[in-house]
Amino acid sequence: MGVTQYSALSTQHFTQHFVRSHWSHAKFCGPMGHFDIPLDLPHAGRLADRILTLLERHAEENSIEAGELLETAEKIAGLLFRYSATDENPASDEAERVRQESAVLGRQLVDQMVATGIRGDRLGQVVRNFFECLELGAEGAEISLRAGENPNSLQRPV
Repeated sequence: MGVTQYSALSTQHFTQHFVRSHWSHAKFCGPMGHFDIPLDLPHAGRLADRILTLLERHAEENSIEAGELLETAEKIAGLLFRYSATDENPASDEAERVRQESAVLGRQLVDQMVATGIRGDRLGQVVRNFFECLELGAEGAEISLRAGENPNSLQRPV
């Protein structure tokens, strides 16, 4: 493909091609790099806010109707808001409940991102970081590819 043809490709089409060609490769080449960190609901809350901001900006700049997607992102941010304000995890029973609920919503969010065509490297990185904060680093490393993270990104742990 010539340079002119390549530059004519839309970012969305390139991203879709890239994810398709690298996603299957990632699934069969073993675990992807990620950080194993302890549960950090306060930071997960800050990342949820960042995800919401990135999604709102992307939807607006590209005139994409993403009502359900943004609602899900708002649910996650709302669920985690009080923990980011205190900067501490809640008691273990509550922490586990919130962690599980956040993970379910995070998976739903990525499914909706794929359905609406909203993806990007930075967005995928933040999704990976979000799952890492929920002690789900391996899942985050894989699901972030669906959200558009470049598997060869220098931001990705080895």
